[in-house]
Amino acid sequence: MTDMLDKVRRALAADSRPSSDFDLNPDFILPEGRVLRPAGVLVPLIDGPAGLEVILTKRSSALKHHPGQIAFPGGKQDEGDATVVDAALREAQEEIALPTALVDVMGTLPHHETVTNFLVTPVVAHVRAPFDARPEPGEVAEVFRVPLAHVADPTKFVIEGRMWRGHKRHYFTVPYGPYYIWGATARILRGLADRLAP
Repeated sequence: MTDMLDKVRRALAADSRPSSDFDLNPDFILPEGRVLRPAGVLVPLIDGPAGLEVILTKRSSALKHHPGQIAFPGGKQDEGDATVVDAALREAQEEIALPTALVDVMGTLPHHETVTNFLVTPVVAHVRAPFDARPEPGEVAEVFRVPLAHVADPTKFVIEGRMWRGHKRHYFTVPYGPYYIWGATARILRGLADRLAP
């Protein structure tokens, strides 16, 4: 697993462009003067029986925004957060009870702009030891893991589409078992997969 962690570190050092929820929709014109709110999400990698795994969450179906969707732990940068990395670590502790002391931040992926006007910084980190993942009641319905090998394989990604605000919007999906991973989460994972591809 050390070899794969080294590969991830090298991938994080490579140059690449920021991504957005509109990457697959080149005809969509983003509004001028839009204000993007900074946010950080944690892409936690933890050792599993067959290699590194990515920790993901299923959001509560009771939430107003993105109910039931698959997401990284994370959220907007608050006034008390010095950086978006701090925001990602704080949110991971709040949402899944991940102790910050177990987390080694490896680096960040380029910013990702969402349809909800967030400028998200994905923070890739290694979780050094097992921990008791506890979903935050009311916000997180489930915490689960996906093999990094699955989401690091570009051939596992499929482009799908649906109507959004009167336009056909296309997006990446990377299904895994009963989990339908799509939207910003899938786009961020696809960016990592592209960097890790041989």
